[in-house]
Amino acid sequence: MSIDTRTDATDATGATDAWKVETVPAKRLRKKNSLWSILLTYAILVAGALITVLPLLFSIITSLRTERDLLLNGSLSVPQEITFDNYVRLFTDHDFLVPLVVTLQVVLVMVVGQFVSSILAAYAFARLEFPGRDVLFWAYIATMMIPAIVTMIPLFTMMSQWGLRNTFAGIVVPFMLGSPYAIFLLRQNFKSVPQDILDAAELDGAGFWRQLWSIVLPMNRPILVTLLLITVVSQWNNFLWPSIIAPRKEWNVLTVATASLQSQYSANWTLVMAATTLSILPLLILFIIFNKQIVRSIGITGLK
Repeated sequence: MSIDTRTDATDATGATDAWKVETVPAKRLRKKNSLWSILLTYAILVAGALITVLPLLFSIITSLRTERDLLLNGSLSVPQEITFDNYVRLFTDHDFLVPLVVTLQVVLVMVVGQFVSSILAAYAFARLEFPGRDVLFWAYIATMMIPAIVTMIPLFTMMSQWGLRNTFAGIVVPFMLGSPYAIFLLRQNFKSVPQDILDAAELDGAGFWRQLWSIVLPMNRPILVTLLLITVVSQWNNFLWPSIIAPRKEWNVLTVATASLQSQYSANWTLVMAATTLSILPLLILFIIFNKQIVRSIGITGLK
């Protein structure tokens, strides 16, 4: 009996040693593969970051050099002299303050209009019961399938007939109400608010507006910040509609004013890059301020 036990122990020990010998190279191989996968991931991330950042750096460097330096040494060389004359000329020779103010006004009106209407519509679609609610919602969302360029001519005709061409109202009126994307995003997040919380608030005497203002909106703050940034960026960079409906200089937004700095036969690229950098900086500052909320909203959306 003792012999059998020793034999079994020996066999068991041998099997264990063989298993250990076989797994050591496997573990090393897994470590090596894991290391290569990490290096590959970081290489892809660095390449993506460079592709994103290099155009911005190119714009800033070009805006800080003279036109003569650009023509003689090329755009990829180190500037011979750092100068801020291009930024000064934007405000002295080209009155760039007017497009900046017009753009700020457009963005402010768009953000307020779209936020108020989108929040109310999304809450109604998410929480209120009325006939044809879902049919109306999906019919409205289906308008996202229509390319914006298709509606451009009808909108232009309507605005011209109403006397809104070359006016501030002509720029903002067609797009100041809720967008299908904003309403869809907010509705999905409003529906995720637990009904028990709203029922408890209703028992405490909270009405429709109190529930929306004190419960639903605070619980969805990261999504609201993300939607704010999306709205600001899309309206800040809007070019086609303002250039069509309000081509006069007094109603030029930043994108249209920047495009007007170059013509078919001549272009001062250092001045154009200065205008481009000036247009990008507010958006970068906005992203830096709300960086944590953006990351949090991505995590919340993934969990939901």
